[in-house]
This record gives sequence, structure tokens and C-alpha cells, in this order.
Amino acid sequence: MRRLRPFIHAADSGIEGAQAGAGRRPIRPARLKPGDTVGITAPASRGDAEAIRRSAEVFEELGLKVRFGDSLNRGHGYLAGTDAERAAELNDMFADPGIQAIVCARGGYGTARIAEKLDYDQIRQHPKILWGYSDITFLHAAIWKMTGLITVHGPMMICLGDKDVHPLTRQSFAQLVRPKPFRYTEDITPLHTLVEGKAKGPLVGGNLTLLTSTLGTPFEIDTRGCLLFIEDIGEEPYRIDRMLNQLRMAGKLEQAAGILVGDFRDCEPVKRPVSFTLEEVIRHYVTEAGRPSLMGFGIGHGSPNVAVPHGMEAELNTADKKVEALESAII
Repeated sequence: MRRLRPFIHAADSGIEGAQAGAGRRPIRPARLKPGDTVGITAPASRGDAEAIRRSAEVFEELGLKVRFGDSLNRGHGYLAGTDAERAAELNDMFADPGIQAIVCARGGYGTARIAEKLDYDQIRQHPKILWGYSDITFLHAAIWKMTGLITVHGPMMICLGDKDVHPLTRQSFAQLVRPKPFRYTEDITPLHTLVEGKAKGPLVGGNLTLLTSTLGTPFEIDTRGCLLFIEDIGEEPYRIDRMLNQLRMAGKLEQAAGILVGDFRDCEPVKRPVSFTLEEVIRHYVTEAGRPSLMGFGIGHGSPNVAVPHGMEAELNTADKKVEALESAII
């Protein structure tokens, strides 16, 4: 196996802002033009292929073409094909000049199994939009660490199959062709201050379970000087407690410049009815970290599912209850 060489970020080098110690800046992918092609792949679990194909109409409405990967029709246990097949499909989509963006069909489980099989030099040389969330968190972490490419933590194809899909969830895909700087205020959802203050840094994070699973690997999440955003689904408070405690002991909460708490859907006590509430657990760890923090973002498995540019520099301001970037992540 070839040696993985991580991209050197500002946080690693001690240099403020987005510039990396080796003189390289994070890579912003290019916007799509009418007629460009979106590749749809399933790098983790397999989804309903027909439903995914129908939901691809969102791209056709934007004047884009769609190419479906073979992973949509494969099955290998709970995976959408073997590790080699799924990794090869993602590598091929990055290398293919006929594909301008890659959107994941669904999450589930499996991206950590292919992280070491990805060609990061190729991804750096052929940067393009990669879009997804949930289990795709591991890919965001790996690609950011190894290449410096800004990716998009946002809704996937299975999200569009819901009859009551939120308009903002569907509209987020318009950023593919009409990008704009990320901005989140209480116009979207109510936000609650956990720790007051201002903070600035690259937005990094995603699903809490997946972030915790990066620890001790070559793709370990680096939160130094970053705005860490977290979300999850189906985890009871004691499990959220365990994962936040692990991040705390690894220094990931205190090293962050600020913290954004997203959706924690279906994370109420079931197995342990005598329990702390979810909010009590989150408040305990976030306030202990002492970093400027807001809670209530529609990021993750809830509705709306707002797209977040992973790796893009942004500023959090608890007084104004907003997070915003000065530039668009997609150029």
C-alpha cells in the first residue's frame, strides 16, 4: 500500500487563515455549467436504485446531465459492492473529465473501508465537487486532510425521495450552478447560544459517530483553529456522551475555534429511560470546552438539511446568532 501524504493545513503549520504551511491554499471546486454531468455513486451502502434515479430530476431541472455508477445496482452484504469496486468507481469519477461533480446516492456504512484505497494525488489534480453527508463524513475528513479540497456536506439522493422534503433541502443543489457564500441565521432555524463569543476558521465535521471513528487513523479529524460542526441520528444520550467524551479526551473540542451543534434526530433515551437528556449531554461537553458555540442548526439528518462547505473559512458570531463565509466554496 502506498504511503499516504496528508495535505498541510494552516492549523498544522501555525499560520493563520486558510493558507497552508507549504504555500498551498485549500482547493475550491468549480461550479457546473449547463450540460455538465453529475456522477452519482454509492460509496457506502446500497439504496433504492429506482428511487435514486427518479430523484435525479433535480439535476435535470438545473440543466445538468446525470451518469449513474454501477454501485447503485451492486450488493455485497450491507455494502454497495466490494471495497475495491466502490473505491474504483469513486476514483474513476474523479479522473473522468466527462464528470464535473460527484453526488453520493446515500450513506449507511462503508466509506471508512475505502479511504485507504482512494487516489488522493488524482483527487488533488482533478478537483471537483463531492457532495454527501452521514457516512460520507469519513470521505470529507479523508479528502480534506489528504488534499485540501473543499467538499460539500449536504443532502443526498435518498433525501429527495421523501414526499415532504423541505424546500431548502431541495434548493441546496442549486449551488452546483449558482454558488453563493455559506450563511446561516435564525431565518432558517432558531439558534441557541451555548458559549458566547466570536470564532473564525474552516468548517469541518459532520456525523459524530463517523468523526469519532477517524481517531487513531491516518484520516483523524483535525479541529485546531476550525469551526467544528456535529450531528447524528439514532444514538441515545449515553452514546452521544461516550463519543463527545472521546473527542474531549483527544483534545478535539478544546482545540476547535468554535462549535456548531446540528440535528440529533431520534437521539432520545430508550434503552436507558433513567438518563440525562440529549441537551444536557451536549451542554456539558460544549460548555466545558469553552469555545463559542451555537445549537439548533438544520445540518444533518433533520429537515431542512442545509448544505455546508466542508473546509471553507467562515465566522461564527453568537451575538448575531449567525455563521457566514465571506466567499463561496464553489467558484
